[in-house]
Amino acid sequence: MRILFIAGASSATVFALAPLATAARQAGHEVIMAATQEMTSVITGVGLPAVAVTDKGIPDFLLWDRVGEPVPVPTTPAAQMHHTGGWFARMAADSMPVLSELSAAWHPDVVVGGTLSYAAQLLAVRLGVPYVRHAWDAMEYAAMDAGAEDELAPELAELGMTALPAPELFIDISPPSIRPRHDQPIQPMRWTPGNAQRQLEPWMYTKGDRPRICLTSGSRVTSGQEVDRNYEFLRAMVEEFAALGAELVVAAPEKAAQALRSETSGARVGWVPLDVLAPTCDVIVHHGGGVTALTAANAGVPQVIAPKAANFAAAAHRIADRGAAVVLGEGEDAPRTIAKAAGHIVDEPAYRAAARKVADEIAGMPLPSTVVAALEQLRRQP
Repeated sequence: MRILFIAGASSATVFALAPLATAARQAGHEVIMAATQEMTSVITGVGLPAVAVTDKGIPDFLLWDRVGEPVPVPTTPAAQMHHTGGWFARMAADSMPVLSELSAAWHPDVVVGGTLSYAAQLLAVRLGVPYVRHAWDAMEYAAMDAGAEDELAPELAELGMTALPAPELFIDISPPSIRPRHDQPIQPMRWTPGNAQRQLEPWMYTKGDRPRICLTSGSRVTSGQEVDRNYEFLRAMVEEFAALGAELVVAAPEKAAQALRSETSGARVGWVPLDVLAPTCDVIVHHGGGVTALTAANAGVPQVIAPKAANFAAAAHRIADRGAAVVLGEGEDAPRTIAKAAGHIVDEPAYRAAARKVADEIAGMPLPSTVVAALEQLRRQP
């Protein structure tokens, strides 16, 4: 069977799909993963075949419409969710020519799309093959779907539709206690980290005498001429955490890490496989990204979450409601406040106990190999 996986424009969208795609290949199926040009090296880095569907990146869709007119970024949460669905939809529309060419030559039997990979829905309907929605994380997506439907109205009309089609299978990777509500049945699947690797050093998988705090602001943090806000945030956090007496690991892409190392001291800074590091940590501090949150949850590590986007907030609060995280909202996410929250978690064992219970939930979910069997049952007979 041929299975086409469609990711997005960030590393997290690849990492979330990688375990199932890998399991499908190991079961003997042919697999291709499609994403933006920038993500093809990430896909091949996790050992999967890659196809680039567009050479554009996130800013091209986030800030501009299809005819090149600027699109203002909203400031209210509801408008941000609608806008997010819209720009993912613009990416889907831009991806369709290449996906159509690929499908004409390769003929997928099933199309699996990430949460907001709307091209998967459009392509599956055009080809008459099953569409599978694969959650990237514990995000709630209904408001974003509405934004996508507005943007994709022309494409849907061509297909004789007014709304996005429902999947024949919806794979949810969230443990039950932090899972969002869904209007349709789900196929649960145990989430396992699918992130990029590097040669390990002993400190990455061993724990020292001091509490260890990992700080990350996601895979897109940069430094340089734009003076990226995420980079400035990391630099300020290094200074604040120094006062806690903890061991600080800043997980950042190498470009940002080089600059941070030259401007700060007292922290380990650089790209490190988070799945290896996480079990050695006492707290993971991050921006709300779903893959980061699930990596911490999988390792049974409590979190401090300062969501940087409206679509991250609801999932972060569900983890906090479970007792496994502290969430700091807008106006509460100053570096000093974040460092204080991390210190509180280190001193309070209840957070670790709650995080372990979430990890136990994840461990009890069906393995990707089981879900491959569910994909096999979807295949249309000739």
